[in-house]
Order: sequence, then C-alpha cells, then structure tokens
Amino acid sequence: MKIYLNGKFVAKEDAKVSVFDHGLLYGDGAFEGIRAYSGVVFKLGEHIDRLYETCHTMMIGVGLTKKEMIAAVVKTLKVNGLRDAYIRLVITRGDGDLGLDPRKCNAGPNIFIIADKIVLYPAELYKNGLTIVTVPTVRNHPEAINPQLKSLNYLNNILAKIEANNAGVPEAIMLDGNGYVAECTGDNIFMVKDGILKTPIQGRLRGITRDAVMEIAQKKCGLKVQETLITRHEFFNAEEVFLTGTAAELIPVVKIDGRFIGNGKPGPETLRLLKLFHEATRKDGVKVYERNKGHDARQETLERQKEKGVSER
Repeated sequence: MKIYLNGKFVAKEDAKVSVFDHGLLYGDGAFEGIRAYSGVVFKLGEHIDRLYETCHTMMIGVGLTKKEMIAAVVKTLKVNGLRDAYIRLVITRGDGDLGLDPRKCNAGPNIFIIADKIVLYPAELYKNGLTIVTVPTVRNHPEAINPQLKSLNYLNNILAKIEANNAGVPEAIMLDGNGYVAECTGDNIFMVKDGILKTPIQGRLRGITRDAVMEIAQKKCGLKVQETLITRHEFFNAEEVFLTGTAAELIPVVKIDGRFIGNGKPGPETLRLLKLFHEATRKDGVKVYERNKGHDARQETLERQKEKGVSER
C-alpha cells in the first residue's frame, strides 16, 4: 500500500505526521470518505466541493486547486492498482505548537490520501436490516460545531457510537437540540410513508450518498421527496426506514427502539433504491482508467475479483 502524503507516495509504515500536528492535537482538520467502483470514483467532484467548503469555513488554506486534488485522488488509486476502494482524504491545519492558536501552524497543511477497503456492516444486515436505538447524546448545535462541517473532530459522533455499542446495536439515531431526529452516528436517515421519502432537514451532514439517493428517488422511482423536521414517532410508524452513507451505501432499518418498522423486513422502495444506487455508482463519477479497445473483458473481471479480495458485499 502506498499513501499520498503532501505530494509524495510513501509506504504505509512511513506515512507519518508530527505529534504537533493540529489535526492530531485538536481535531483541527477536514476529511472526506470517498468510494471507487469498477474504476469510477463516485461523485468525486461533489466530495471535493464539500471538502473545500469545510476548509473554507475553518479557514484552512488547502494549497491545491480542486483539479489538482482530484488528480491526486485518481493517482492514489492508480499507484495502488485499485478499481474498487474506500478512499480517505484528510487535510489538517498542519504543525503548530501545544497551544490552540491556529496562526502558529504557519508551515501549511498536511494532506494525505489512503485508498483501502472498508466493511462497515456485515452482508446479512443488508439482507435482513438493522436494529437501531436512539441515544442520549444529541447532535452538535450548528453554532457550536456545525454538523455540515466534515471536520476531524468526531467526538460527538463517537460518544453516540459508544452508546450504540453499549446497547448492543451497530448504529444509533441522534436527535438535535430540539428533540427532532438529526442523523445517525455515521449515516443519514430516511423514511418512506404514503409514497413520500422524507429525511431530516437540520442537524445533519449534507451527505453525498444522501443527495444521490434523493435524486434517484425523484427521477427514477417517482417518489416525492421532502426534507423536513421529523420526530421519532414518525419514524416508528414509517413503512420503511433506511440509512445512507459513503461507507454504508444504503442499508435497511427494520427496528427502532424496540418498534418494528412496517412488517419488520426491508421494504420494496428501499430495495429498489439500493439496486438503482448500485447502478449509478459505476457511471456517475470520475474514471480512473481508460479502457483499451482490445482489452479482454473476461480478464478484466478476473482482475477486479482479485483486487476486491473479500468483497464488502
């Protein structure tokens, strides 16, 4: 494995940043989780836009244009010979001193890109659905740490994840400060009822997968989509519930806080959206490899199977 680190590719064991890096000391940085499918980096432009928006709000100078950053992601995949991968792109404010003052980080940001595999949930949960609970830890207030910022400070989410672990479930709902459903610890959340697809409008990250699923639902499934305030009561009485995220993709939820959702099985709209989402991931993005006209299709299939190893699903 080769890691992109500040413009160079280094071996995994040599990919190091200083203990004075503000990303390590204070969570002072930004990141994106990105997926590549069959040599296409899904929604790469949208991920880079969101990353640069986070850095702009945090006043972190990236030092690379968006075009250069996209090229760095593509090159990381090529150097590692990957077609299917999870990509973690991280920008920290860089090295400073032991104080908070970001002006002391005057050497510029540290940028690294990791291309690897990720298995967030086991395959049977995509087939049978998740059981989740609501946890006491509420989502950050937008004027504290805005949930729209995909920063390295994920302590809010981690504390909620610990509560999910303690409850014996793989994921949990987080409420906003007013008691409305915001999102889960690492995923956006949706519900389906009466032909309407609903998702929380506030207290959540603007997920790239979330946006893609809403677009598919409107254009290909004929579902009306609403971003609105939603209570737990509404989720309890939904016909279908599912989560979305770059790592999770789209996964059904069949039980919340002891209440079965619908008939307790993944619903038809969820399964249809999952199928259409998988189709979109191989088309909507930046191509990493240009296919040679004489390339043997069977050999390409074998190469992809070898690269994927143990598949995410």
